Amino acid sequence: MNGNFRFILGILAAGAAFLFFNSAYIVPQTSSALVFQLGKLIRDPITKPGLYFKKPIIENVILIDNRVIDNDLRPQTILASDQKNLLVDAFTRYKIVDPLQFYRSVNNTTGANVRLEGIVNNQVRSVLSGATSTQIINSSRSQLMDKIQQEVNREAQAMGIKIIDVRLSRVELPRETMEAVFNRMKTDRQREAADLRAQGTQLSQTISSSADRDVQVILGEANKKAEEMRGHGDAEKTRILAEAYGRDPEFSSFFRSMQAYEQSFKQGDTRMVLSPDSPFFRYFNSANPPVPAKR
Repeated sequence: MNGNFRFILGILAAGAAFLFFNSAYIVPQTSSALVFQLGKLIRDPITKPGLYFKKPIIENVILIDNRVIDNDLRPQTILASDQKNLLVDAFTRYKIVDPLQFYRSVNNTTGANVRLEGIVNNQVRSVLSGATSTQIINSSRSQLMDKIQQEVNREAQAMGIKIIDVRLSRVELPRETMEAVFNRMKTDRQREAADLRAQGTQLSQTISSSADRDVQVILGEANKKAEEMRGHGDAEKTRILAEAYGRDPEFSSFFRSMQAYEQSFKQGDTRMVLSPDSPFFRYFNSANPPVPAKR
């Protein structure tokens, strides 16, 4: 009897535990809860965290994340208004504001991400195609992102979500375009360098020619001045000698003869054939050669 009682008590305890665990549920702070009975919502979404109870088996609970959700989008190529292809990598951040609408429209975050990716890509392509590559990369990027966010938010309301932010994480030229731009920039820089080298060579030649011309002018002036000074010196020398010879012609004749003897009788192979009574030897032929007067 006691054994049967214990068995029955155990079954009742197991049943009570089963009913408790199938009727109790916890709503965490990061989620909202939807309670359905046979597929029909029976109460408003539960947004306050805590322990709640439901009818077991016939009622089920769906938890909806109420945190900010990040959604990274796949890169896409767009054509800007200046006919330049750009590789755009975007991301979006959103929050579920209507759990029931969200569940009915997309069921879960995976479905929401897929739907949202299509919406964002379409708006990014639509808005950016009307701007130049310079505006997209630098000048008007913030304004363009605000416009995209407004358009995406308008379409996302049907899913019960609110777009917190839409941003471009990367905007760059495709690899082929980057290589073409790089090659064009390289060619431009090479041409610019060649122009600068040509200008430098021309300037160098101009400076060298000017310097050579200045050198020739300076040398010409210096030679001219040197010849003038040499001419004045020779004239002054001639004047002084003439004046000296004019004071004592006999001594001057004797001195010039001594100089001539000195130059003529130097050692060497030079030979002279002169008559002994030549005037050249007048100071040797006379027994009493004239003696220059003392001054």
